[in-house]
Amino acid sequence: MRAKRTSLVHLIYFSRLNLSSDPQLRVNQLGDITRQAQKKNEFSVITSFLIIEQNFAAQVIEGERMSIHETFNRIAEDQRHRDVQICEWREITKREFVHSFKTGLRSTATETLFNKANLLPTLQRGTPKASTIHALAVSLQSDAMSKQGIDHLFI
Repeated sequence: MRAKRTSLVHLIYFSRLNLSSDPQLRVNQLGDITRQAQKKNEFSVITSFLIIEQNFAAQVIEGERMSIHETFNRIAEDQRHRDVQICEWREITKREFVHSFKTGLRSTATETLFNKANLLPTLQRGTPKASTIHALAVSLQSDAMSKQGIDHLFI
């Protein structure tokens, strides 16, 4: 028997970022990305988690098939991204992320999770695995939520 199709999908992609090397300007640019993406994702009922590692971005985006398609096209055309590559596009039965747009950056607080994932070398080679990106995003979300006193999700 064939599995029932769902219109809920997730897309995992990575790209190189075209952002300033000036730290303050870069922070402002990331803030602009966050504000714009959060607003558009809320409107499109999309949940996502963006990982920033040096000059690379990797993101898991979840939502209805058409919304994901439109969102990815916008990302691929955004001049702040280049060499945008899809790692995975598949149907899912439920969402795993709770925010319309959340960002995970390497910091002293997240260093262990980033080191364990070892994502940077594969991003530099252009060969990251969707499972590695997904696992790091889930770990970063879980870590952030546990620091807020939330120990599990009801999605």
